[in-house]
Amino acid sequence: MKYNLLLAVIFLLFSCQSEVKKENLTQLNGYWEIKEVEFSNGETKEYKVNETIDYIEVKSAKTGQPLVGFRQKVMPQFDGTFKTNGIRENLKVFEVDNAFFLECKTDYGKWNEAIILLEDSTLVLKNKQDIIYTYKKFKPFSLK
Repeated sequence: MKYNLLLAVIFLLFSCQSEVKKENLTQLNGYWEIKEVEFSNGETKEYKVNETIDYIEVKSAKTGQPLVGFRQKVMPQFDGTFKTNGIRENLKVFEVDNAFFLECKTDYGKWNEAIILLEDSTLVLKNKQDIIYTYKKFKPFSLK
């Protein structure tokens, strides 16, 4: 009962139709670099250079089951490798009324983010504070 109420509240908070298709959810997998944050007051902050990026990995354990996985901050290195502190957020992708959400969980908390847009090179997430995060696929750099 509490879970259904929570889902209803989340849906009302975001109240936007998702442009995300179920068959494209595996496009979440990969390295994502924050491009822009739009705050609830309309102000935006652009990111030109990022020291850390998000690595997302989701998969379905069984056909018809929700996607589960993790998100982890990583630091790209000049040799093409990544360093991390090993801390991961557990993820679960769920659907409510044709909109898709990420359920994020750590030892310190649990929250949801609406997946507003998911394309090959763009990911847009929105949290319950109406902050919109726009990501682009990370392109590795090299000094070679």
